[in-house]
Amino acid sequence: MKQILNIVRKELASYFVSPIAYIVIAIFLVVTGWFFFSTFFLYNQASMRGFFSLLPIILSFVVPAVTMKLFSEEFNRGSYEMLMTLPVTQVEVILGKFVAALGFIVVMLIPTVVYALTISGMGDLDPGPVLGGYLGAVLLGGLFAAVGLFASSLTRNQIIAFIIALAICFFLSLIDKMLFFLPKGILSIMSYLGADFHFSNIARGVLDSRDLLYFISMTFIALYGTHLVVQERK
Repeated sequence: MKQILNIVRKELASYFVSPIAYIVIAIFLVVTGWFFFSTFFLYNQASMRGFFSLLPIILSFVVPAVTMKLFSEEFNRGSYEMLMTLPVTQVEVILGKFVAALGFIVVMLIPTVVYALTISGMGDLDPGPVLGGYLGAVLLGGLFAAVGLFASSLTRNQIIAFIIALAICFFLSLIDKMLFFLPKGILSIMSYLGADFHFSNIARGVLDSRDLLYFISMTFIALYGTHLVVQERK
């Protein structure tokens, strides 16, 4: 656990010494703020439903930008080999980088609590969907962070890692919107794979064990895939 925390601190520090982290957070807040306040003022709807409905697509772009350097940069600079000479295991490195990425996503989400406070100050706020939405956002961010970590382990090029992670996250976010293109025999399977489907359930304030199991299992699969790729490189 101590080694994992050391890696988390190292990765979080590397995020916030770079201007890219602040640019990513600023872009995220501008985009989400635009969609929230346009709904709030233009359509006179005191609800966070619009914010949460667009969050999977927004995170599909933002999270790959956050995770693309986690392994790619290490491989490109040759610092991963140096890291592995320290008393740390591959699993600890993967978990440390994953927790750091998830921590960055949580930090990025914290300022959006202002949206909920705005609604509560001007109308009735239903806490169930809001709390469910933020829980779903953390679970979704964790899944996308694991996918981004997997993509970053595949290549030394950060841009390629970004594109791979973007494609996978985008697919998971939109697959349940494209079911009418698919044969009926696989509709139930592909519907279950849709991250937006499970996120939307949680964002409505409905906690279903199937949705929680989806995020936990898919995140584990992505992290295990990362472990296999990194182990093969060794």
